[in-house]
Amino acid sequence: MKAIVISAHGGPEVLTVTDLPDPVPADGEVLVRVRAFGLNHAEAYMRSGAWGQVAAVPGIECAGLVEADPSGELPVGTRVVAILGGMGRTRNGSYAELVTVPASNVVAVDSKLPWADLAAVPEVYATAWSALHGNLDLRPGATLLVRGATSSLGQAAVNLAVQHGARVLASTRNPAHAPLLEELGATEVLIDDGHLAAEVARRGVAVDAVLDIVGNSTLRDSLAVARPRGRVCQIGFLGGFAPVADFDPLTDLPSGVQLSFFGSAFVLGSPAFPLADVPLDAICAQVEAGALKARPTRVFPFEEIVEAHRVMEAGQALGKMVVTLDRH
Repeated sequence: MKAIVISAHGGPEVLTVTDLPDPVPADGEVLVRVRAFGLNHAEAYMRSGAWGQVAAVPGIECAGLVEADPSGELPVGTRVVAILGGMGRTRNGSYAELVTVPASNVVAVDSKLPWADLAAVPEVYATAWSALHGNLDLRPGATLLVRGATSSLGQAAVNLAVQHGARVLASTRNPAHAPLLEELGATEVLIDDGHLAAEVARRGVAVDAVLDIVGNSTLRDSLAVARPRGRVCQIGFLGGFAPVADFDPLTDLPSGVQLSFFGSAFVLGSPAFPLADVPLDAICAQVEAGALKARPTRVFPFEEIVEAHRVMEAGQALGKMVVTLDRH
């Protein structure tokens, strides 16, 4: 099979198309013929060496067809999406024509979306849905701030929260991106200079929940944004991996504000966080109906993976990008 491997830790140019033996599924695994896969910042971190030693073939998600399932539960040809389960980290991932995935991380979907569109959904929507409904317990009518909203994960969160009936504030560092967030349904767009708490207070807005995709660099400010007894969920590291200097719960955690973290790469599909809890089929149906604006911003052929990573690292995507192997 054709696969993309990390030839050495480094920039996008280290991604190389090569031939590898076809993988064989063990018990408890499913072999998927990949038709398209989404691009994620996690794969750039793995490629660069920021996450230490990882699998040779990156890729944490894909859409495709079941090639083999030793359990017999999923018939050959079943349309599926596959997410995480160690892909790209502890086992070869989805940047390939074939991939084996733990059965707990494969979901059958009854969707007529084109492969490229389907591949734009699974990881960001499963992650956003889990954080919004699990960590933040978002209710209709609540006010949510999505920090880092122009990222693909941020846009998925805005989409889902608006669809759920929440009032959504969305932040971006670039004023030119405000129309994009307004089109997704954000009530207000805040220009993020790292100090949103004062701006939110000036507007007199009581924020029930904060989804922080920027990460450690804005954590203290995000905690200050939330109303008393509000919730903050950190879900990304767009601002870098540097830890929060001298963080002290006694002084940095406002009384009554709940802080949590959701690391989808390590838990989605595990017994504590089963994918069966995430309504991926319903989400795909909403995308198909146009209720959720989840179509990819750019689609690359398999052979242009280096350019795709360059665009992703340059921050030029403004949404989800995918790579397709489908030639039909």
